[in-house]
Amino acid sequence: MDSSFAMLYKTTGFFYITPGMLLMWLIGLTLIYLAIAKDYEPLLLLPIGFGILLANFPLTSLMHPDVGLIWKFYHYGIAWKIIPPLIFLGLGALTDFGPMLANPRLIFLGAGAQVGVYITFFTASAVGYFTLPEAATIGIIGGADGPTTIFLASKLAPQLLGSCAVAAYSYMALVPIIQPPIMRLLTTEAERKIRMKKVKKISAKEKLWFPLVATFLIILLIPAAAPLIAMFMLGNLFRESGVVDRLTKASQNELMNIVTIFLGLPVGATMNADAFLRKEVLFIFGLGLVAFMISTASGILIAKFMNLFSKNKINPLLGAAGVSAVPMAARVVHKEGLKADKKNYLLMYAMGPNIAGVIGTVIASGVFLTLLS
Repeated sequence: MDSSFAMLYKTTGFFYITPGMLLMWLIGLTLIYLAIAKDYEPLLLLPIGFGILLANFPLTSLMHPDVGLIWKFYHYGIAWKIIPPLIFLGLGALTDFGPMLANPRLIFLGAGAQVGVYITFFTASAVGYFTLPEAATIGIIGGADGPTTIFLASKLAPQLLGSCAVAAYSYMALVPIIQPPIMRLLTTEAERKIRMKKVKKISAKEKLWFPLVATFLIILLIPAAAPLIAMFMLGNLFRESGVVDRLTKASQNELMNIVTIFLGLPVGATMNADAFLRKEVLFIFGLGLVAFMISTASGILIAKFMNLFSKNKINPLLGAAGVSAVPMAARVVHKEGLKADKKNYLLMYAMGPNIAGVIGTVIASGVFLTLLS
């Protein structure tokens, strides 16, 4: 009887639970907690957290090549590089380029915030644990752009996809915690009180031309960025054309929601204990945090530098919005501005560098792909 019970017990998953699995379950449950209780990027952290749980159940074969259910989501959606461009289609349909076009000099803040990407790339390559393609994948975390990180990782370093993606989305979710101390450290109260001057209103025709011109210019300059830029600008063209409301709404809602599910779940499921519990992964999270902090700081410092030569001063807080975390970084900038001056409304202006940061991170990924593929 005892032997029969023992044999039956060995057919269950309980017999094969390891300490590593228990730790990964804790990590997955923590992400789910942050999504539900703290409202930190719930649309992504919740499916990613649940995917981590599934990846660490023994005997399920959910991520087994060819037969596993979640593996099929990963293989056909992410490994085939389909889902990240579809995310960008939805982002384009949701994006208003008006704030960026109304104040073009704020584009430099979005470009400046990419400094963290390149510094971290060189740092990661110098550490000695990572190849150049892996270092580039880690560096792109500094842009705080999850889909771009996944897109680049799937091409350059598939073995790091799970850890890099979770790091990128974690730092996106933690923008309200990570950025404010850096913003207050690098700016004075007087600088945080700077009010931006009103800018011109962008016409519908200008908004319509922008995605077309940007498509030609960016893709011709950096062909490797074409998959993300093409979908981003197509989505925006849907929005600004005014003649395809059904496509615009589908891109913004149904399509975006569906691909978010099929993105988060397999990304989390790549994080099994054997792959994740390594010292290299700890370096990835550490370097990713450094990249994000440097990107925040460099955007602020570039705004302060531009003020040395400008009569119309820029509120340096806007530089922190240059990371690609849309619209979280812009909201944090707005809140910090309100703390210094309750009538200082920065949200509209912060969206300019925020959107420019998205384009800047995509361009950075295209540069890495061109040089390292």
